[in-house]
Amino acid sequence: MKLKKQVAALAMSVFASGTAFAADLPTFKLEMNDGKLNPARIEVPAGQRIKIEVHNVGKGAAEFESVQLRKEKVLAPGADSFVVIAPLDPGEYKFFDDFHQSAQGVIVAK
Repeated sequence: MKLKKQVAALAMSVFASGTAFAADLPTFKLEMNDGKLNPARIEVPAGQRIKIEVHNVGKGAAEFESVQLRKEKVLAPGADSFVVIAPLDPGEYKFFDDFHQSAQGVIVAK
């Protein structure tokens, strides 16, 4: 019984620290609006994990997608979510709204 309590306490500690860690990441905001991205260019620090808060303010579904970063996030109209991206080497990384192929953006790691 004691071991179960220790394992549960450890699991809660890991979960809480992971949640706190995600909250402390450099955070950038992205609005998706029926084929428009705001901003379409996001400059981030190279070599650090980052968090991008994605807000779908449009009337239709949106999907943040980056083949280079291996990230996908589908959002219903009015939904908010986020993606956490591993440390990036300096360079440019494309992303797009998979429901609106003309909506193209770039993350620039410096």
